[in-house]
Amino acid sequence: MSNHFDYMPKPEGWVPPQPEPPVPEEIVTPIETPPEPPTSEPVPVSDAPVQPEDNTPLEHFITRCANIISWVFVPLLMPVYGIILIFSLSFLSYAPFHTKLVFTLIVFGANFIVPMLLVLLLKKLGMIDDIGLNGRRERLIPYIITIVCLAGTGLFLYLKMAPLWVAMFYAGGALAGAINLIVNFRWKISAHAAGIAGLVAMLIQVIKEGPSSEGMVWWIVGAILTAGLLGSARIWLGRHTLLQVLAGSAVGFLSVWSLSLL
Repeated sequence: MSNHFDYMPKPEGWVPPQPEPPVPEEIVTPIETPPEPPTSEPVPVSDAPVQPEDNTPLEHFITRCANIISWVFVPLLMPVYGIILIFSLSFLSYAPFHTKLVFTLIVFGANFIVPMLLVLLLKKLGMIDDIGLNGRRERLIPYIITIVCLAGTGLFLYLKMAPLWVAMFYAGGALAGAINLIVNFRWKISAHAAGIAGLVAMLIQVIKEGPSSEGMVWWIVGAILTAGLLGSARIWLGRHTLLQVLAGSAVGFLSVWSLSLL
């Protein structure tokens, strides 16, 4: 419908009203919602060292040999090697075969079978990630287990009237384990190096106690070379530094040697 005001006469100076501009709509800036945190728990980071990658066939071969050496001379087997060498090289080699067999089996069961079963149980319970115990924080309970087993073996041999230096070899191993346990709270030390060094100290004590088997000097030289090979293998695998290997060797040798002097 037309507006009649448009056809009516207008006063002088009259200006038609201007249409008001449209009011712009308020611009609303969307608020970004922060992303929701992940629902899954963060994966704990292990303190175990990462083994370096092998770039050549030679490096792969050396790494494989280093792993074999590390497992052949695992610390849990050092007490067993010790009793075998004692019955083979010292004057105790004249003991009856069945006596040597029984004592060797007892040492093997107490210092290898029992600790290994407990380590496997810890792994099944999720308390450790690797049975090789390469992480420093994973070694606390296994250290306690091995210390108790070594100390118990030393006490058992002492009660069975074994020579005092034989019992002290295992007591020295327990002492080395206790020192390593304390150091392990702040710094990783080589238990492999401590074990083989304790074996070297025991072989020296065999000569001292006499009579011993011929060629004992070569047995000691071979043990020292084996200790160097084992330490090199641990360094190659990235499990320890040179300083950690040397520290472990000092702890193992001095612990067994000092108690053997009693």
